[in-house]
Amino acid sequence: MQIFKKILFPVDLSEVSPKLVPYAKEMAAKFDAEVHLLFVARILQHFTSIYVPHPSIMNFEGEITKGAEKKLQEFVKEHFENGSGAARVVLGDPAEEILSYAESEGIDLIIMGTHGRKGIERIFFGSVAERVVKKSQVPVLTVNPYGKA
Repeated sequence: MQIFKKILFPVDLSEVSPKLVPYAKEMAAKFDAEVHLLFVARILQHFTSIYVPHPSIMNFEGEITKGAEKKLQEFVKEHFENGSGAARVVLGDPAEEILSYAESEGIDLIIMGTHGRKGIERIFFGSVAERVVKKSQVPVLTVNPYGKA
């Protein structure tokens, strides 16, 4: 069996994220691994094509990043009282940034939730979990946050 020393736990900071914490903590405890938390804020660059000024988008992305960093630190303090390996906010496509982080940081396991998007939302955003599972070079544990605990 593979040993997991670095676990990536991407969070979206929604009401779903706390439901996934026990899985990340349990796996970290079993393998004496450090947990890396990652929040990916979607970039808004595509709005420049509809005449939203570039500086407005950059300012908004900056505000999103600052707010997300504060929220992520609160999340870490509340759910990972003994600390975590790292907690980072990045801008970009969520699936791409999760995969990039996993590669650059030598992550051994990714633990993430499935949100079950349907209809137009799934068509527009796709499934981040599905894309990560298909392209990841390391094992990915996906958890249905609405399943039985």
